[in-house]
Amino acid sequence: MLHRGRVVLTTALVLVLGGCSGGSGPVEPSPGADDTIAIPPPGASDSVAPGPGVTEPGIRMTAVPRTDGSFDVVEDVMLSDATDDVQLQVPTSGAELPGLMTRTAPRASDLQLLADESVVPLDSSTVETTRDLPLPVAATKLRLTYRLTGTTVRRTPQRPQRASAALRPLIAPAEGTLPTTVSVSDGLLNAVCPLLPETRCAVGDPPHLAIRPGIPAAQALIVIQVDLP
Repeated sequence: MLHRGRVVLTTALVLVLGGCSGGSGPVEPSPGADDTIAIPPPGASDSVAPGPGVTEPGIRMTAVPRTDGSFDVVEDVMLSDATDDVQLQVPTSGAELPGLMTRTAPRASDLQLLADESVVPLDSSTVETTRDLPLPVAATKLRLTYRLTGTTVRRTPQRPQRASAALRPLIAPAEGTLPTTVSVSDGLLNAVCPLLPETRCAVGDPPHLAIRPGIPAAQALIVIQVDLP
């Protein structure tokens, strides 16, 4: 079974890489046999390090870039007060964002949601704009997993893996001051936060570049430059 899985994965990657165009513009993800979100499954919060979003109020978002320009995303959220209704929002179109300046159509799919460790049944697993989502019971701890597509723009035909993308937590808490930390698992080259007074929010140097932690939730819109895998 292990050998067979490696063959399927290798074949899917070859198909994706072979289908990349040389031009720049918004990336359209390619479906494949490995189209499974490669992030920790719901309920895996025990493996997450303590901090805002996990053991104290805040949001922690981790984005894993994929070859096709999409991102597998996990968000751990801890609210100051329990709520029975949350609002979800996809990142802003890149039309007027520095570092993008290209119209994009972000979309979250394959959404799974845990509220206080219980699975929340969803009538739709897709978010394309803004969506209000009632919870069966008021909760303070949430975990969202989903795939983010349509937010990435290829930068140069000569280097099709070089891309820019807009990231923002899918959950839009009423508490705009909640400290928010966004991280990219690999390939991060730069980060700009257009809603902050000091817009450059990259810290460190490649290959250990990171995004400034603790950004207020209301300002946690980040435009990244990344080398896709």
